[in-house]
Formats: sequence, structure tokens, C-alpha cells
Amino acid sequence: MKKELASWYSPSLGKEMPIAAYGDYGFALLLVPTAAADYLEYERFQLMDHLAPFIDAGKVRVFSIDSINNESWLNNEMEPKHKSMRQQQWNSYVFNEVIPFIKTNTSNETPIITCGASFGALHSMNLFLKRPDLINGVIAMSGVYDLSEYTKGYFDDDAYFNSPWHYMQNLTDHNILEQIRQSKHIHILTVENLLKFYTIKAFGMS
Repeated sequence: MKKELASWYSPSLGKEMPIAAYGDYGFALLLVPTAAADYLEYERFQLMDHLAPFIDAGKVRVFSIDSINNESWLNNEMEPKHKSMRQQQWNSYVFNEVIPFIKTNTSNETPIITCGASFGALHSMNLFLKRPDLINGVIAMSGVYDLSEYTKGYFDDDAYFNSPWHYMQNLTDHNILEQIRQSKHIHILTVENLLKFYTIKAFGMS
């Protein structure tokens, strides 16, 4: 299985951000780590080993990035407003830096599916719902989609618009709603051992 590591200084976050890529061809699976974990978390937990046959067959190309949860909602030393701002900066990093990186290394037509577990599930779902024009679907595992579970009572506009449980109830933008509805790859999982089944079956990797 081919593996490549890259990094760049992120203008959105003001720091060096790494990314791991596995494989050469196939739809792009963008992995978001859990809680305070890093971009190699899924490799350490052997997910890449399970996906290796599909990666090597050119069915899927996997990209794995860092979160900045330790610089945001999981950092008890930060002011809540700064946590909220950092969340917005991370979103910008994904939309304006990671997505173009993936397109450059695949093609403009390559579908991108976000994927994560726990806090990574919230981020993955949030990224898809906010920009279904850029992201084609999501696999969200064992997630809580109410950001107030992590904000410890703080809830400003930035927190609201990063909490799918809240903003989706009031979303009226017809174009965004239609883009979400058109996706055939929205998978919300609560049992961890379904990951392999859904990854294989949902994308026809058999």
C-alpha cells in the first residue's frame, strides 16, 4: 500500500499542518481524527490494514488530517470565544486548503467523503452539511451532533453554526438542502463493527 506524508504552513490556522495519503486512485475518503488524536490515529488502530485491499485495488484513496480540538473545545485554558474562532479557522483550513490539495492530487471530478468517529464524526458531518458543494457525503460513527455537549455552556453564533443538531432544524437554503438530499452517501453509524461493512457496501467496493 502506497503511503505519502505531506505538510504545509496553513494560512487559516497559522501553523504547520500534516496530512497522510494512502493509495493512488478511487474516491477520496477524508478521515478526521477523534477528540485530541492526530492524523495517524486511524493507521495506528489498523483501519488502513483493513482498507488496504480496496486502496491497492484503486477503489479508494484515503487522506487523513489533524484536528485542532486541543486548541479549541477541548482546551480548558482558552476563552470560549477563542475556541469558537479556532473552530471556524479549522473549517476554513479544510475547505480552502485540504479540499484543493485532494483535488490537485486526484482530479476535480473525484468525489470526497468525510469520515470520523466520536468528535471526528461531528466534524465530518458538519463539514459535509456546511459545504455539500465540495463534499459528496459522510460516514459518521458514534457521534454527538450537538456541539453544546463540548462547549460547557458557551454558545455564540459560531458555535450554533457548527452544531448540526441546531442549525439543520432551521436551514431553509433550498440549494444547500437539495445538494444534501442528492447525496447517496450519508451514513450515520452507532455500532463500530459496522464500519467495514458500510465502507465496502456503501461504495460498491466488492
